[in-house]
Amino acid sequence: MAWTPPTWEEIVDQHSTRVFRLAYRLTGNRHDAEDLTQDVFVRVFRSLSSYTPGTFEGWLHRITTNLFLDRARRKQRIRFDALAEDADERLEGREPSPAQTYDDRHLDADIQAALDSLAPEYRAAVVLCDIEGLTYEEIAASLGVKLGTVRSRIHRGRAQLRVALEHRRPAAAAPAAANATAPSRECLTTAP
Repeated sequence: MAWTPPTWEEIVDQHSTRVFRLAYRLTGNRHDAEDLTQDVFVRVFRSLSSYTPGTFEGWLHRITTNLFLDRARRKQRIRFDALAEDADERLEGREPSPAQTYDDRHLDADIQAALDSLAPEYRAAVVLCDIEGLTYEEIAASLGVKLGTVRSRIHRGRAQLRVALEHRRPAAAAPAAANATAPSRECLTTAP
């Protein structure tokens, strides 16, 4: 029996929440997550005819993380010295919107800040593993990197998260954590 591609409505209905959740964890704010989600579905729409049947969710994860990493690389290349002298008057402020403040209060702000502090490559690997529940092999396929690279990025990302979240650790747990063994090589959650 030949594979029949899902309709556009089915794709959006079944996957928009998952794509937005991943985009939000990667970008750290609602506005960028909405933009990234829209870009993902535009890419899916344009590429659906070339999709080879397999794990559709994995394909969506790959598109989402690749678009996020592309955006992160572009942001790093912005040259601020090319801005006009009055640019500071025209640039949007860094103050969060009321909606963003509301979202941040209802999402563990410390965890999101710690995720935001990670390099994009580490953040993508940690989010895919510990939040989305993908296996190391699925992450390697989604990111297009070797399994050892995934392990390294997750290990380094988790180590940076531990440092960033040290202030949240209960006082009694701090000495025990210093003597703890290395974290498991598996993701904190498993794929359903």
